Parts: sequence; structure tokens; C-alpha cells
Amino acid sequence: MRWIDRIPMMWLVAIAVYLAGAPFVPEPHLVEKWRMLTEGGLSRPIDIFDFFLHNAPMAVLMTRLWRDTQRRRQGKN
Repeated sequence: MRWIDRIPMMWLVAIAVYLAGAPFVPEPHLVEKWRMLTEGGLSRPIDIFDFFLHNAPMAVLMTRLWRDTQRRRQGKN
């Protein structure tokens, strides 16, 4: 998991935000894929791959933020 700590936070945020929204028109891609998931329409392999592709940077960002928070808490104790 140390490889996540080596990614510059600014790049991680930029990539996560960009992939969450791209393509931005007519609606953000993640919104479309999450809607498909909740409606049961996420069944084609390309859509499933696309869903994970666009969610992966957000998952890495959340992991990094969680690890940073845990490190700060350990430093205070």
C-alpha cells in the first residue's frame, strides 16, 4: 500500500475528478454508470469495465485519505 502514499496528492485528486466526470457532456460518466447500476442496466462487459475504470481513481483517493488520517491519529498518540 506504500505505492499509494508515493502518488502526489494533487495528481491523485486531479485524475480522480477528471475520470469521475469525463465525458462531461451530456452527463458525467460516473452519474450515468451509477444510474445504470441502480436500475439494473449495468450488464454488458464494456459497461462493467467502464464502471470500474472510472471508479478506480476515486477508490485510490479514498484509500489515500484514510491512510493519511490514520497516520495523523497515530502521530498524536
